[in-house]
Amino acid sequence: MFTGIVEERGTVLEIEPTRLAVGCRTVSSDAEVGASIAVNGICLTVVERSDERLSFDVSEETRVRTSLSRLEAGDPVNLERPLTLSSRLGGHLVQGHVDGVGEVAGIEPGEQGGARMTIGAPGGIGRYLVEKGSVCVDGVSLTVAARNGSTFAVALIPHTLEVTTLGSAEVGDPLNLEVDVIAKYVEALLPGDGGRR
Repeated sequence: MFTGIVEERGTVLEIEPTRLAVGCRTVSSDAEVGASIAVNGICLTVVERSDERLSFDVSEETRVRTSLSRLEAGDPVNLERPLTLSSRLGGHLVQGHVDGVGEVAGIEPGEQGGARMTIGAPGGIGRYLVEKGSVCVDGVSLTVAARNGSTFAVALIPHTLEVTTLGSAEVGDPLNLEVDVIAKYVEALLPGDGGRR
């Protein structure tokens, strides 16, 4: 379980169909083999570790359902260690289970260095997005500022642009999206279709 508060922006060192190696310092400092790490919002398991490098095995399921296969050596990635019971929950509850890959539809510069990003979500995800609700975008906990069908907007403050990969995102870039897990559970508990839509 994660919070969507990015701890470090790492760098892809190697990417193969079944293995990803990331350069980092903060997140690798206490990560052990077998630990979960969110990489651009994807929960991955550490299989090798050194002081400044973490390696992860990547399943076919992960490659198909996320933007991971589009990464190249040198690309930055958002990293977060898992939540502990003594941690503050600064963002929202994030599982690291990507619901779909969206796409940057527009970026408008905002006042004082911020920006408003519009994101097109894949079909089926839009119903879980509500204005002022939470969404995880490439591992970053954000608030939905507006929604129009399957397109939604988020407001990005200068700090978020500076410390995450969203600051270098461009129109057309893929983004891993995870909707609020509470919304999915509520839907599954509703009578009628048993959550099958």
